[in-house]
Amino acid sequence: MGRARRYQPTYLAGKLKEIRISLDLSQTQMAEKLGNAKPTPRRGHIAEFESGKREPSLSVLLQYARVAGVIVDALIDDELDLPKHLPTTGRASRKRN
Repeated sequence: MGRARRYQPTYLAGKLKEIRISLDLSQTQMAEKLGNAKPTPRRGHIAEFESGKREPSLSVLLQYARVAGVIVDALIDDELDLPKHLPTTGRASRKRN
C-alpha cells in the first residue's frame, strides 16, 4: 500500500511572504528571526517557502507564527486570513469560504 500525499495548504506560501513583507524584513532577516526553529532555515529556504517550492517544518511554522504574533492555524488553515496588522495577538479573522 502506498501512502497518500499529505495535505498542503494552498495559501501558505503567500501568507509566509506576507508576514515577512508586513514586518519589513529581508529574507536574510526573516531567516535570523526563525533561528530557533529546527532545522534552522537559511535565506534560500525563505525564498523557497515563499514560492511554494519547499515546505517548512512544523518547527519553522511555529516560529513564523510566534514572530508574526498569530496562531499557527492562521498559517495552515486556508479558510483563515492573516490579521490586517502584524505583529498582533489574538485570533485571525475568518474570511475565506
